[in-house]
Amino acid sequence: MNRAELISDIANLTGQPKTTVGGAVNAILHSITGALARGEKVTLVGFGTFERRTRQARTGRNPRTLAPLRIPASRVPAFRAGQELKEVVDGRKRQSSWSYSGTSKPAAKKAAKKAGKSKRR
Repeated sequence: MNRAELISDIANLTGQPKTTVGGAVNAILHSITGALARGEKVTLVGFGTFERRTRQARTGRNPRTLAPLRIPASRVPAFRAGQELKEVVDGRKRQSSWSYSGTSKPAAKKAAKKAGKSKRR
């Protein structure tokens, strides 16, 4: 699943326009990225934890010439899956049903309501 498919899937579940959902997804990713850049952890209970890890400087080898080369220290993003995510992916647990508690009705209910109105005419 890519970003566009994720946005489309969330829009279908919530009944919100794709532009609104796209803005929310971009805001979430922006916030997570900013927190990681500042060295903070982002924990989404049940889903997982995003964190910044530091890699030590090390000596590697150029695969073509086998000459040693110095690889500098770096900071990299890391993700550690939460227990619930691990269990659902492993098949030990079923993903809970999803319900939207916002002010707008989900797309399926809107479509059913619209179809019912067109049949009455």
